[in-house]
Amino acid sequence: MTATSTPKARTPMVPDPVPVLAVVGVGLIGGSFAQALREAGAVGQVLGVGRNTASLEEARALGLIDEIATLASAAARADVILLATPVAALGPTLSAMLPHLRAGAILTDAGSTKQDVVAAARDALGERVGCFVPGHPIAGSHASGPAAAHAGLYRGRDVVLAPLPENADADVARVQALWETCGATVRRLDPATHDSVFAAVSHLPHWLAAAYMAQIALSDDAALRLGLAGTGFRDFTRIAGGSPEMWRDIFLSNKTAMLRELDALRAVLERAEHALRDEDGEALLQWLTLASDARRNWQENLR
Repeated sequence: MTATSTPKARTPMVPDPVPVLAVVGVGLIGGSFAQALREAGAVGQVLGVGRNTASLEEARALGLIDEIATLASAAARADVILLATPVAALGPTLSAMLPHLRAGAILTDAGSTKQDVVAAARDALGERVGCFVPGHPIAGSHASGPAAAHAGLYRGRDVVLAPLPENADADVARVQALWETCGATVRRLDPATHDSVFAAVSHLPHWLAAAYMAQIALSDDAALRLGLAGTGFRDFTRIAGGSPEMWRDIFLSNKTAMLRELDALRAVLERAEHALRDEDGEALLQWLTLASDARRNWQENLR
């Protein structure tokens, strides 16, 4: 499926307010979604669901949610439900909500992989899978938790939707309108294309940063190296500080695409290593120039 996007110049109309929104996982992603919709006047009551009572209390104190709810009560009351949970938790979460799910409810998620999410949703929801619209906001921060949430997180950012054949057009449009109200540009990809693309541009960079950080930490003179590390080291390793549990789940859930990307990267590394061993300065220069030009062109196209 070819990706489509809403023109960035478009100013979306605020959709009819969601009477009751439920957010499962009221951290950076879920909390920012709720706060952006609240500031836009696009939501009435917001229910917060999660495993950590202290975190939910903090979210309520910050005004991100109005009420703490259980999975069952949120399913029974909410018109729209955002599942901002770890990917591995999505299936069990949907299974717990299904018996209580009100008619006409729309569910969507914020997971970083889509093929496994779709499979989990089909397994959990069965014939009601049409109410689930898979999604993935391309936004984040090194900070986490309710205190990190803010209404501007999605402004100017991309959100990918991967609609199912069973989805009603009106439900997909509803989810898209909500993300656009948060300031995002919505693109649509099929789940397989989504997972392939994000294995390359999101998941592999984290793998590399984590592998490099681990190599430094395991070295005999780690303290000396870290003591002399500068801004380049800081910038390259920043994403290695992400949640280990979350990234473990992402890597495992996108295993096939990750292994394909690692094979491609290994081939590039081997060519570069051979050039270094052979002291082939021209080959090294060509490799570095290719990378430098590609990075500069990408940066210029973002403007």
